[in-house]
Amino acid sequence: MKVCIYGAGAIGGYIGVLMKLAGADVSLIARGAHLEAIRNNGLKLHIGGEEKSAKMTATSDPKELGPQDYVIIALKAHQAWEVAEQMKPLLGPNTSVVTAQNGLPWWYFYGFEGQYANRRIESVDPGSRQWNVIGPERVIGCTVYPAAEIEGPGVIKHVSGDKFGLGEPTREITERAQKLSKLFEESGLKAPILPEIRNDIWLKLWGNLCFNPISALTHATLDVVATDPETRLLSRHMMEEAERIARRIGVHFRVDIEKRINGAARVGAHRTSMLQDVDKGRPIELDALLTSVQELGRLTEVETPHIDAVLALAKQMGRVRGIYPTFPEEAPAETLD
Repeated sequence: MKVCIYGAGAIGGYIGVLMKLAGADVSLIARGAHLEAIRNNGLKLHIGGEEKSAKMTATSDPKELGPQDYVIIALKAHQAWEVAEQMKPLLGPNTSVVTAQNGLPWWYFYGFEGQYANRRIESVDPGSRQWNVIGPERVIGCTVYPAAEIEGPGVIKHVSGDKFGLGEPTREITERAQKLSKLFEESGLKAPILPEIRNDIWLKLWGNLCFNPISALTHATLDVVATDPETRLLSRHMMEEAERIARRIGVHFRVDIEKRINGAARVGAHRTSMLQDVDKGRPIELDALLTSVQELGRLTEVETPHIDAVLALAKQMGRVRGIYPTFPEEAPAETLD
C-alpha cells in the first residue's frame, strides 16, 4: 500500500513513522531543514518514553513520487489550498485523499441532498480550487485528536492521544475506508469508521472555534479560557451560535456545551495551536475554524453576533501582526485621480 503524507510536520510525521514501521510504503512531502534531516537521518519519533525511527522517501516535489493509494494531507487548511495544484502527480484514478485538518473541510456539502447539495465553502476553498483539482469523490474525512510537536528538524514528539476518526462524505462504509482504518490500527492507532463524520468534525470544531481565537487574542492558556467566568461565558455564547447553525444542516452533538467546555478545562495549561502560531509569527488558521462558521451562519440565516465580534478582533490582530489573511485577497479596484 503506497501512502504519501503531504506535510510531515508534527501530526504528519507521527503518522508517517508509525505507518512505515507497520510495513506500509510511506513517502513524505516536507521542506527546508526538516526535509534535509529526514533524508540524512530518517524521521525520529519520541513517544511513550522511547524513540522510534524510520527511514523513508522524503521530497519537496510530488512529481518524484507518482500516483499513490492514499494521500494523507496533514497541512493546515490554508496550506492545503495553496498546494492543491502541486498534488496532481500523486493522484491516480483510484487515489483516496484523507483530509486530516481542523475546521470545516472544503468538501463538507458533497454527498448532501436537498438545498445544500454540493454547496462550496468559499472561506476554506476560494475559487473551488481543491474541489476542482482533487475532487470531493476522492475524499475520506478525518478528525485528528492526537497532539504532537516538532522538537527539531527530523524529530517529532508525541504529546497525547492516538485517535483519528475516519468517514466517507457519502456516509457509506467503503472498502477503501476499511483498508485505511486497518492500516491505522496496525500502526498502533485508533481509527474508527464513523458514518456521520460530520458530527465528529463539529464536535471538535465546537471547541476550536472559540478557544483558539480567544487564547490567541488574550494569550491565556486553555484552562484559563475555559474557567475564567467571562471568557467561559463568551465561549458558551459562540458555541450556542455554532450549534444553531450545525443543527440546521443536520448535525447531532453527543455531548452538551458544559461537558465540552469542562473537557477543555481538564486539558490544563495548554497553549492552543493558534496561540502558538501567533507567538511564532505563523499564519493563523482562522478561516477554517471561524470564518467558515460565519459563512454557514449567513447561509442558514442564523445570527452570530459573538462569533462576528471575536472574528473581527482576531482578523485585525492577525493583519497587524502580518499573519492574516491566509488566503489571497482580490486586488482593490483602481481609483480615479
